[in-house]
Amino acid sequence: MTTRILTGITTTGTPHLGNYAGAIRPAILASQQPGVDSFYFLADYHALIKCDDPQRIQRSRLEIAATWLAGGLDPAKVTFYRQSDIPEIPELTWLLTCVAAKGLLNRAHAYKASVDKNVEAGEDPDAGVTMGLFSYPVLMAADILMFNANKVPVGRDQIQHVEMARDIGQRFNHLFGQGKDFFALPEAVIEESVATLPGLDGRKMSKSYDNTIPLFTSAKDMKDAISRIVTDSKAPGEAKDPDNSHLFTLFQAFSTPAQCAEFREELLQGLGWGDAKQRLFQLLDGQLAEKREHYHQLISRPSDLEDILLTGAAKARKIATPFLEQLREAVGLRSFRTTVQASTEVKKKAAKSARFVSFRDEDGSFRFRLLAADGEQLLLSRSFADGKSAGAVSKQLQQGGEADVRVEGLGFSLWLNGEQVADGPQFEAAEARDAAITSLREALAPQAD
Repeated sequence: MTTRILTGITTTGTPHLGNYAGAIRPAILASQQPGVDSFYFLADYHALIKCDDPQRIQRSRLEIAATWLAGGLDPAKVTFYRQSDIPEIPELTWLLTCVAAKGLLNRAHAYKASVDKNVEAGEDPDAGVTMGLFSYPVLMAADILMFNANKVPVGRDQIQHVEMARDIGQRFNHLFGQGKDFFALPEAVIEESVATLPGLDGRKMSKSYDNTIPLFTSAKDMKDAISRIVTDSKAPGEAKDPDNSHLFTLFQAFSTPAQCAEFREELLQGLGWGDAKQRLFQLLDGQLAEKREHYHQLISRPSDLEDILLTGAAKARKIATPFLEQLREAVGLRSFRTTVQASTEVKKKAAKSARFVSFRDEDGSFRFRLLAADGEQLLLSRSFADGKSAGAVSKQLQQGGEADVRVEGLGFSLWLNGEQVADGPQFEAAEARDAAITSLREALAPQAD
């Protein structure tokens, strides 16, 4: 059984070592596993919530797309696209917004944090809060539910959003599914083994703290950044404590077990911090130099990146477009042509409730009647010598055989293949006769499966 995994990457900055070790590298490795259908997208609509600098967003989209490809993501084996290239996503966001409870969104961590900050500052609770921030979980739910992802790898701070996607999807299924589940309910996946890397100052590596080491910066700039990693004051020759060293944690995230064990032992034996930083630089440069070159080649050919992403979008929309049509149909946003067709089908079903009743007459011959839905007799057949002949005629009529209704005064007769096979009742008025003929024709109309 194939498992669909979906990962989004917000486009608000330049990828750094922490992004690579914590999300990009494990996600690329996961995409190479058998039985996995992987979806990766640039979450550029989400970026608009956090950033109002168009140039930064545009640059970040380019850099992050190039980073994933240079890191080893194979667009032929996964679905790799920009969120903003899938118009079905914002439309689904609105459908989900209409079923998402405000109380649910009130409990979102990001919104609550903004409110708490405002209250502490004596401001209006919603000061500076946009609908983008407030509705962020609904957009994320649309990202996930659009492609019915089974698993969504996230950090612990994003678990709540996946749970909200489950709640919203379940609500939609309940309201509009009529026994069918449109949306699979996603599961948040937390990779306990994935490293959270420290930055230059020991805090979590983050653009917010300005303590990052850019992933594909030049070798010189990477070496300069590593030289600024905060260490203790122990001199060369003094034993260092690897378990309390930010530098060692970084080394450990990129080394093999054997390399890590060797480096640990050298620190315990008194390796100087300057030499230790040089060792870290050599390790990182050895792993990233080829990827760095590939990255800069991609950055220099934005048209090639555009083609790759548009191809991925076309692949994603082959799923999204017909799926959204189903959802539009479910909520009542249907074509008027479909409405007319559905109305006709209802009439046909009503007509289909008319029934043929076979019987044997007193003289031993076989006949059949056609009764309307209300039990009124519409036809009485002529006599047949055997039941097989009577059954063949009634079957032909039920299957939409070419029957001809001929008016005869205030009555009518039914002809099949040039032979009279049945008679209608006699009526007191032409209007009643014509109404019965209309009912007869509806009852004999070919029925769609």
